[in-house]
Amino acid sequence: MSESSGRNIEDLHLKSLTKKFGEVAAVDDLTLTIPAGSFFALLGASGCGKTTTLRMVAGLEDPTSGNIVIGDKDITHLRAFQRPVNTVFQSYALFPHLDIFENVAFGLRRRKVKDVDQKVNAMLELVELGPMARRKPSQLSGGQQQRVAVARALINEPDVLLLDEPLGALDLKLRRQMQIELKRIQVEVGTTFVHVTHDQEEAMTMADTVAVMNAGRIEQMGHPADIYELPQTVFVANFLGQSNLFAGSRTGQSGEVIMVDSHGMKFSVLSSRNSARSDEIIVGIRPEKIVVRDLVDRDNVPSGHNILEGRVTDVSYTGVSTQYVVETSWGQDVTVFEQNVIVGDRCEVGDQVILHWSPEHTFGLAGGETLLHKTAQVLAAGV
Repeated sequence: MSESSGRNIEDLHLKSLTKKFGEVAAVDDLTLTIPAGSFFALLGASGCGKTTTLRMVAGLEDPTSGNIVIGDKDITHLRAFQRPVNTVFQSYALFPHLDIFENVAFGLRRRKVKDVDQKVNAMLELVELGPMARRKPSQLSGGQQQRVAVARALINEPDVLLLDEPLGALDLKLRRQMQIELKRIQVEVGTTFVHVTHDQEEAMTMADTVAVMNAGRIEQMGHPADIYELPQTVFVANFLGQSNLFAGSRTGQSGEVIMVDSHGMKFSVLSSRNSARSDEIIVGIRPEKIVVRDLVDRDNVPSGHNILEGRVTDVSYTGVSTQYVVETSWGQDVTVFEQNVIVGDRCEVGDQVILHWSPEHTFGLAGGETLLHKTAQVLAAGV
């Protein structure tokens, strides 16, 4: 339970929540608890069930089975307006004929709440729009309109604020600014925010907890850094950021280090970072964890590091970093991100290079080549 402005905010519980459209389960037996006062993100590709989940919590979609509970109150069958829940949509849905003040005041006036002016002014100060109170929505930027939509929802003091792709209509720079703004607002008001998005950076920037959804189920849930650094499935490794994955098989173990053979190469994975339960193991490494060097630097590779050799096939300079694509001896492309700390010190297309990284950054996943190909097809299709 979280307290904000004298209000008790309760945990949101989804219990065996299922939604079927015909024979297809858009949400499949979903059970989770979203802590009161947290910023929670449902992250996934189109069609994974995240928006359907949000619509069921909002009361805009009836579940096929299961329950939605806030605290100890079951709201599963309450109508949308009866729930202590408000939603901010991507379109904002502001009233164009009303100024900003009256847009935010709308819900309070409808319920005949006292001290409307004081409450609205306080909310506009929270979202830093006080001086623009008498402007019309058409006179505001996209980011300002979005903050009005958040203020209009929060002034009704919901236990849960649902955000449905709220930043999708903004350009990149403004979207990043609004990520910081939304997190600031959430911390100040203490309301539970449930944010639905397909944008991994958006989820990781704002959320305390991220749940990665796939085919109506949660593949992995936890703090953004924990999921990124140690994904538990091939889908999560590929969807949340980028990963280089090599299918192989266990050949032995020495203490805490598991040895894996992949395409004739030997890799080391710490047992604490391996989620595979069989001898079939997919070795994973994030692009920014890899060091790329000329072949002549082989003797300078730290002892115990995993090593690959290959040929540079693409170089992309992005300012902050340089992205390399390196083709291995068996024809697989490996992506490497190198921070640009030395001007002009870059490899060129055609260079033969050595890649190395620490076993402490390596992770092991269950599966083989078939799973890698299947997951790649699913991600490419966006479902």
